[in-house]
Amino acid sequence: MTVPPPSPSPAGPASSGPGAASKQDDTLPFPPARRALIAPYLPPSEPAPPAHARPSPRYPYLTLTYASSLDASIALVPGRPIALSSRDTYAMTHFLRSRHDALLVGAGTAAADDPRLNSRLRPGGEGEEEEEQEGTVKQPRPVVLDARGRWRVGPESRVVQAARQGKGLGPWVLVSEPAFAEVEEERVRAVEAVGGRYVRLPTGKDGRFAWADVLSALAGLGVRSVMVEGGGDVINSLLVPPGSGFVDAVVITIAPVWLGQGGVVASPPRVAPEPGGGSGGGAGGGGDDEEKGHGSGADSHNNSSPAPLPQRLSDVSWFPMGEDVVMCGRIPK
Repeated sequence: MTVPPPSPSPAGPASSGPGAASKQDDTLPFPPARRALIAPYLPPSEPAPPAHARPSPRYPYLTLTYASSLDASIALVPGRPIALSSRDTYAMTHFLRSRHDALLVGAGTAAADDPRLNSRLRPGGEGEEEEEQEGTVKQPRPVVLDARGRWRVGPESRVVQAARQGKGLGPWVLVSEPAFAEVEEERVRAVEAVGGRYVRLPTGKDGRFAWADVLSALAGLGVRSVMVEGGGDVINSLLVPPGSGFVDAVVITIAPVWLGQGGVVASPPRVAPEPGGGSGGGAGGGGDDEEKGHGSGADSHNNSSPAPLPQRLSDVSWFPMGEDVVMCGRIPK
């Protein structure tokens, strides 16, 4: 999950002139030249035909994105977010959010960060989408993987507040059938009051969702693209087969800092399920790896064998952005 960098001042620099943001404006500008760098890795942007005439794709376009240190750490300790992105790459994250139908995180991230899971991209600039031309920005649908029903969402949760204020959408919480039976009615009401919903899915013997089930469910709900931001358990489950087979693009921010050994890392495990084994790739959200700070989120059955590592990305682009470096690429199928 990308954490906002410290602001230079509580209100930010003052600005004036046509279209200038007020001191209370927390939107983030992302100029056209930088948008063009990311464009080849974005989901298809052609207008969708009417819903009744559109066959639902089997799986949405999936972009995996996160910020890491030079030593592949995404946090110092589990459950405690740290700002790695600069202001420039943080704005890039919000641009990416505005170009996806859904934004997905695990329950551990939702509980630890209490994120808004919206886009604060500032409208404007050449190449903008139709919504931006009208002064608004497309908001992604927040999706939280919560197989065990541990995310205690409520009216005070920032994602709910953002939806209530018209600055985001109500969250979809993916939960197992047994866990949903234990979810308090207050949590369900808080989600449904802002247009969200609980979606019940099956889990494997390890208590995790299969990525195939998660993505099929989202496609069935009309989601054509999804951006996955974290946490570590969810990210790592998409770095090895079979989870990596669902990834269409990877966008990684690398910050000029070392966090040291013992942190939460984005790193593929060296053991992964054999092709065809397991239930289609564990999506996390059910285990405790995010709490412990290790593990892959992939199915942990006994039918494992050495993963085909090292795995080299294809169609790779590197470019500096502020103090950071951004790498875009694709995982070979």
